[in-house]
Amino acid sequence: MIIHCQRDGLLAACQLVSQAVAARSTKTILMNVKAIAEEDRLTLVATDLEIGMRYQLVGVRVEDPGEAILPINRLTSILRETPDSEVAIDADERRCKVSTRASEYEMPSEDPSGFPDVPEFGDAPYQELTAGVLRLLIKRTAFAAAKQDTKYSITGALWEAEDKKIRMVATDTRRLAMATAAATKAAAPETKGQSHLIPVKAFLLLERTLTDDAELVKVCPRANDVLFQTEKATICTRLLEGRYPPYRDIIPKKAALKIPLAVDAFLSAVRQAAIMVDEDSKRVGFTFSNGKLTLQAQGAATGKSKVEMPLDFKGDPLTIYFDPNFVGDMLKVLDPASTIQLDLVDGQKPALFRAGDDYVYLVMPLT
Repeated sequence: MIIHCQRDGLLAACQLVSQAVAARSTKTILMNVKAIAEEDRLTLVATDLEIGMRYQLVGVRVEDPGEAILPINRLTSILRETPDSEVAIDADERRCKVSTRASEYEMPSEDPSGFPDVPEFGDAPYQELTAGVLRLLIKRTAFAAAKQDTKYSITGALWEAEDKKIRMVATDTRRLAMATAAATKAAAPETKGQSHLIPVKAFLLLERTLTDDAELVKVCPRANDVLFQTEKATICTRLLEGRYPPYRDIIPKKAALKIPLAVDAFLSAVRQAAIMVDEDSKRVGFTFSNGKLTLQAQGAATGKSKVEMPLDFKGDPLTIYFDPNFVGDMLKVLDPASTIQLDLVDGQKPALFRAGDDYVYLVMPLT
């Protein structure tokens, strides 16, 4: 395989696919990427056996078509450091040679036939939505998933499709985010009403490939995995095992109080009050009273804070305690100029934030 391509485009492609490369593996080939050169394009393939990615780079001059294994970390370093705008790669099953105008590097390689297959999208039934809509779904939910997989937490997000509606749900058991959006193509009959638990890592990788909000993204859920196809990339990920919590059952159906909150002002007040939160308490008191919201925090060593903001509220005072990070995480993914509604039962029950008809965020209060 011999190719010539622009340095910037290849660097961006390598940085992207490296997110699917195995960090550690007994199979050293998985710590690299497979390159397939044909016609005027180069396809980079990476997988850690859980998530796989195929990324297509066009505008490449292919002198000799073929396949090769590229040492992704060193190749990325070369591309990042070289000042030259064009690079040439000459690789086979024994070695990979990278040349620029002023430099030359040669590294050992491996037989590309030993690289695991990453499936292409194919002709299976699929759902379809715009990149802008998909990005919004990911942005509004992925942050609420558990960061580490334990017995009672889930590092994936639930994907549900029904007709032309897509729903994503994520939870770490202390909070839950649910977003719904319209698709441009309805779910296939055999996938309607089905739920798929997809690793958040796959969604974050997918999000990085989305550059044009109008771009159409195809989604093909299957029995054990799911495929996403954008204009330049195909991502395949295994589904997570296990049953998702019955999230509909824990979302409150009624509320004693419904309080409107301006996102920008509310986020500012939360951030100000949280300055005095310490690592032991990690809590802010939210007191709703006639005409105002008072936020108070106190740490054993840090001191205390009191922040007030005007509020369209009348009634008996009610105090509820939250981790300010949990409230702030939600507010940061919303339009600062928008208004949300906070539904409360009392100071002990879960609180529900609503942003229009398509987004809800449930938070457990602290005692």
